[in-house]
Amino acid sequence: MASYAMKLLEPYLRLTRKPLTATAERTEARLATAKRAASVPRSLLRTCRVEQRSVGGFPCYSVRPRTPGAAGGPGISTVLYLHGGSYISPISAWHWRFISRLAAAGHRVEVPLYGLAPEHSHRDALPLLAAVYENLLDEAGPEKVAFMGDSAGGGLALAFAQQLPGLSLSQPARMILMSPWVDLAMENPELAAVEAVDPWLSRAGLRVAARAWASGDDLADPRVSPLKGPLAGLPPTDLFAGTHDLPSPDIRRLAALMRDAGTPVSLHIADGGVHVYPLLPVPEGRAARTTIVELLKY
Repeated sequence: MASYAMKLLEPYLRLTRKPLTATAERTEARLATAKRAASVPRSLLRTCRVEQRSVGGFPCYSVRPRTPGAAGGPGISTVLYLHGGSYISPISAWHWRFISRLAAAGHRVEVPLYGLAPEHSHRDALPLLAAVYENLLDEAGPEKVAFMGDSAGGGLALAFAQQLPGLSLSQPARMILMSPWVDLAMENPELAAVEAVDPWLSRAGLRVAARAWASGDDLADPRVSPLKGPLAGLPPTDLFAGTHDLPSPDIRRLAALMRDAGTPVSLHIADGGVHVYPLLPVPEGRAARTTIVELLKY
């Protein structure tokens, strides 16, 4: 059963977030609007060392704890984090808050700001992520690296992991994906019932964003919809979703297909949880963040 805080959050999201994807026209207007990424919060700068550099013309941030932590012990030392936003919205303050918690737990968090649609597409993301990951592997073995992402960033992390064999790069030790958007065609008949209770997302607008990110390629292309891609040989994966979370039927399907392919996978479903609830200030979010930090220890 959803917490009282989660239930209170839903009407706020329905009023402020649902309209953003409610119609194709509104999403097209967002595509035409200049986008500005949220700045690194001052609170994060006080507690962490933050370095910015350019990789292939895209900003990339390294967020490191000021005090020794997990980086010097067992488990994951480095997290490659990809933010969500339907591939059309930049990193937000909520993402930075989540990243700060990972860094506070002792992890280096690498945050590449991949190019957004319509100026960029999935084809621009691969060389950026490959360059960033190769740099991480120069400093730490793959057994010390985790891929992590939320929503569109979760889908992108999975798509990138599927392409690693073709790049002759090793898989990371773990993937943690929060409400990953893994099938941009969104044709699963189970989505309609979840869309009715999701206070945040609507397919009408998301389809516009999906076509912009695909940039002329088929939405079934695994580079766009990794649910359609190879699922064997991937690292142990944890999937987080809520029952009031539009992508959840496809996430459940992903978990089943990964198991069939022999990939270790754990599915974490929050009753009444909304989209990307691990990032949100609700009890379910706090519990998920605690779980994620624990997962990075092994």
